[in-house]
Amino acid sequence: MSEVIDKAVNTSSIVLTDDAVVQLKRIMNEQNVPKEYGLRVGVKGGGCSGFSYVLGFDVQKEKDTVTYSNGIKVFMEKSHGIYLLGMEVDWLNGLNNRGFAFNNPNASESCGCGTSFNA
Repeated sequence: MSEVIDKAVNTSSIVLTDDAVVQLKRIMNEQNVPKEYGLRVGVKGGGCSGFSYVLGFDVQKEKDTVTYSNGIKVFMEKSHGIYLLGMEVDWLNGLNNRGFAFNNPNASESCGCGTSFNA
């Protein structure tokens, strides 16, 4: 098994807004997420438009690209870059929508729920 090397850079292909960072840090504190974990952002097949977003805390894996956005370490599997480069993760706190929102310039269409897209 090869050792995972931290090749983190200071710029991010995925941008976390200030509001998203506040919520992510709150969740990290409430759930006692270990310091070595980062935010995993990815995609998986499914959802009403073809792909769904993956967002959660995880350890770095060998196939990951590691970046930082607003002080949070972000892990993204290299093969997901084609779908996620330039994406912004935001937090909405409105009457109709509350939760993380994905503003993805690579999505050719998305569904009404905002968590599914087609590229």
